[in-house]
Amino acid sequence: MSEIKPENKHRDHRELGQEMDLFSFHEIAPGAPFWHHKGMIIVKELEKFIRKLQDEHGYQEISTPIMVKKEVFEKSGHWEHFRDSMFWFKNPIDENEILAIKPMNCPESTYVFSSTVRSYRDLPLRLAEIGRLHRNELSGTLGGLLRVRQMTMDDAHIYCKFDQIKEELTSVLKMTEEFYKRLGLEVTYSIGTRPEKAMGEKKTWDAAEKILEESLKSLGLKFEIMKGEGAFYGPKIHFDIKDSQNRVWTIATAQIDFQIPERFDISYVDEKGEKVRPVIIHRAIFGSFERFIGILLEHFDGALPYWLSPVQVQVLTINDKVSEYAKKITAELQEKNIRVASDERNESIGKKIREAEMQKIPYILVIGEKEAEASKVAVRERGKRDLGSMAIEEFLKSINGKNQ
Repeated sequence: MSEIKPENKHRDHRELGQEMDLFSFHEIAPGAPFWHHKGMIIVKELEKFIRKLQDEHGYQEISTPIMVKKEVFEKSGHWEHFRDSMFWFKNPIDENEILAIKPMNCPESTYVFSSTVRSYRDLPLRLAEIGRLHRNELSGTLGGLLRVRQMTMDDAHIYCKFDQIKEELTSVLKMTEEFYKRLGLEVTYSIGTRPEKAMGEKKTWDAAEKILEESLKSLGLKFEIMKGEGAFYGPKIHFDIKDSQNRVWTIATAQIDFQIPERFDISYVDEKGEKVRPVIIHRAIFGSFERFIGILLEHFDGALPYWLSPVQVQVLTINDKVSEYAKKITAELQEKNIRVASDERNESIGKKIREAEMQKIPYILVIGEKEAEASKVAVRERGKRDLGSMAIEEFLKSINGKNQ
């Protein structure tokens, strides 16, 4: 984990986002960030990591429409329980048609599942979607990236048999542990049990809650019970992290759902040739990209891990005489797929270093005439002392593996 300076623990992610040129907000789109180029690099790196993780665990990526008829959410129960938090409108061409902007991905994934006859041999079927969602949060509750109206979720829906639930949940827990371990974040767990207003029979809930407990215990993970904190359609596991300011965030969830398969009348054909309802496990590893990035910026005070940093290496020249050598070094770094930027402005080296440090760049390579003559670079690592002069090959060797 990057070193966090005590005096910088309480910096707002909105201030950091502006300072680092990551994103901006504008009145024309309340609660929706405008991602700048550097911010999109962070988003894409998170996408790349979650896709790699999902590929390793046998997920199939899908994409479903942002806008659908309200009947979809009437079927799922969200129209009754969640309508006030949705954006919906009458079709101006056909007033009998009401359309809704999806606030979650789960109902639509059932249409992918039921688009063909499914056999027990097809299960578990793990469908992942990086989906754009909209929720009608009150304008007074909006707050930077932490509370938005437009969000992107790393959703997945696992369709499985009842006797596969424990194994699939265990896999989800392992994925979550792997992801947060890479960021140096410790995860704690809790189980949300049946709320007062819940769909389905209590005995089904009891069985599902027991499976959640067994999955956590099988990996030696401690957990708490949060009575009544489950979703209306099934119990869930909360994944909580504690940031550098000792704030606890519920980031990811894994939820068992017996209701949506019933409501959407989906089934698979079992060994006897009979139709059986699958179980759905809803899963998100880091929840919304927006909120997660906001939390990370404040946790690390903008000094993101090397693999997530928009610019990983900055090349600074002391004067114009070393410009050609600086270009050569920059090209070598680019060939190694390192995100590198160069600053050859006619400014003092002190100013260039200060500006690069404000951008939280992990490595700064200073090049003067002495370095150019010796075919070396002077290396400064973020938050640490100068590492001295070294050949570019030596520097590359020192950072090898940091993107893994």
